Amino acid sequence: MSRYRGPRCKVCRRENEKLFLKGERCFTGKCAFERRSYPPGEHGQGSQFRRSRQSDFSRQLRAKQKARRVYDVSERQFRRYYQKALQQRGLTGFNLLQLLEMRLDNAVYRLGYAVSRPQARMLVAHGHFNVNSRRTDVPSMILSLGDEIAVREGSQQRTYFKNLRKEAEDRNSAEWVDRDLEKLAGKVVRLPERSEISGSLDEQLIVEYYSR
Repeated sequence: MSRYRGPRCKVCRRENEKLFLKGERCFTGKCAFERRSYPPGEHGQGSQFRRSRQSDFSRQLRAKQKARRVYDVSERQFRRYYQKALQQRGLTGFNLLQLLEMRLDNAVYRLGYAVSRPQARMLVAHGHFNVNSRRTDVPSMILSLGDEIAVREGSQQRTYFKNLRKEAEDRNSAEWVDRDLEKLAGKVVRLPERSEISGSLDEQLIVEYYSR
C-alpha cells in the first residue's frame, strides 16, 4: 500500500482521536474532528453498525495504522522499520518508535520548524535543509547522535523561513534536539525517551500484530 494522500481529517475520524495532522487548523473550530467526531463513511454515524467489542486483531491493526498515520509512512516503510527494530537490542516496540522519531522529517517537526509532520516532509523533500552541511531531500533519513540539521542559506531568503524565527518561538522543541533559532538549526543531542513520544501509541499491540 502506498502512502495515504487523501483527506487527513478523515484519518483522525477513523482513529477516533485527534492526530494533529493539519497543524494549527487542528486547534481551531474548523477542525473536522470537532464538527464530526464519528467515523467517516456511510455508516459512521449509525451506532447500530458499530461493534460493541473489538477483536484482538482489530485492536492490533488499529494501533499499527495509527502509528503509520501519525508518522506519515507507507506500509512497506513501516514494516522495514519493524524488522530493523527487531534486530536491535532492547524492547522491539520502543526501538520502533525511536526509529520513527529519528526520521529527518519528524526531527524538523520536533524542532518547531513546521506545524505538522506532513509540512515537515514537504519542506525536506523540497531540499530546504542540510544535514551535517550537506543538502538532503530524503524525509525518511534516520538521524544519528550528533547530527546537525540546518535550513540552507539560500532557503533562508524565502518568506516562510524569514518569518520562521518569530513563529517558532511559540512552538515547543523536543528536549532530545538542541534548537538554535538564530541560525535556524538544530542538533540531535540524545535519543528520545519513551515519555517524550506520544502516549496514545501502543507499541506492544504493534509488536503483537507483526508477531502473528
